[in-house]
Amino acid sequence: MSGRAGAGVRSLARIVARADGRGGTSLPVLESDGPLALRRTRATGCEARVMLVGAMSGPLGGDHFTVDARVEQGARLSVGSAAATIALPGQVKGDARYDVRIEVADQAELHWLPEQLISAQGSDLSVGTRVELAATARLVLREEQVLGRVGEEPGRLTSRLTVRVAGQTVLDQELACGPGAPGGWDGPAVLAGHRAVGQLVVVRPEFAAEPVTAGMLGERASVVPLAGPAALVTAVAPDALRLRRLLDESLRSLAPRP
Repeated sequence: MSGRAGAGVRSLARIVARADGRGGTSLPVLESDGPLALRRTRATGCEARVMLVGAMSGPLGGDHFTVDARVEQGARLSVGSAAATIALPGQVKGDARYDVRIEVADQAELHWLPEQLISAQGSDLSVGTRVELAATARLVLREEQVLGRVGEEPGRLTSRLTVRVAGQTVLDQELACGPGAPGGWDGPAVLAGHRAVGQLVVVRPEFAAEPVTAGMLGERASVVPLAGPAALVTAVAPDALRLRRLLDESLRSLAPRP
């Protein structure tokens, strides 16, 4: 659907990455419609790269966007976005939804690194990210949420992230912020007054034998091992720029040893 109807926009983007048998990765499925547009970019080595481009504003109230990505056995894929996603209020009553569904097969690898999600004043957005990984799959997934643009209060934002490895749930967490969210979201136990929050999930088979050590990464980021070959970094910061620096530094600290 390319226009905004009374019930809001429905938009679906689909990616399938497949090993091409020559040491590279092909993209037999790269489909999108409406506000979501997928663009193939220059590959690096055996890795295919895709950019998610927002062709229209949104998501607005009543919209429902879905991104569906599958990385087949032995394939390598990196997905980013051209700009931040801004959740805005719309003329249609009700919340907007943005769902991401990911599957990564054995011996496959996915880097899911979109730009920030900004919750503008008056918006109401629910984000759901669900990842299914095979036992030997690898993943680097980054999520960043910014509460409000410069000088404004945030909208309501609910974000749920679920990660399963070989059928076992290793992470299932939800964060609700903004007007109408449960009390305490801005308190010392959650955001502590910060307006940018991010998560970094890293899944590598070698973590099963050598789990990540839990601890603080500076004053505003922490790392914890998850049940299974995975680690979670959580960070808060005053703004998007400092949040990205924290997550980038955290990822480097988790890099495989030479």
